Amino acid sequence: MSPETTVERNNRKTFSGIVVSDRMNKTRVVEVSRSVRHSFYEKVMRKSSRFSAHDETNQSHQGDLVEIMGSRPLSRTKRWRVVRVIKAAPRRVEEAQP
Repeated sequence: MSPETTVERNNRKTFSGIVVSDRMNKTRVVEVSRSVRHSFYEKVMRKSSRFSAHDETNQSHQGDLVEIMGSRPLSRTKRWRVVRVIKAAPRRVEEAQP
């Protein structure tokens, strides 16, 4: 690979968001929020987008704050992959059955 291609590949979009769903195997739904100012009323609004991201090791769970990065299409809806878990959500301790 040429150096120009390497620089171009490393300049990928990254977002941080909260995992909303972890029900699928190796797939997470991540919600990314952003603040936008309305063009006429100039009120600051919160908008959110949901992305399907690939998580190879199933390391993230619902409620975790994760960083996602753009990648090649992995399936019909997955164009992102989970890079790392920034902050893990508190886990509920399962009660032992007697």
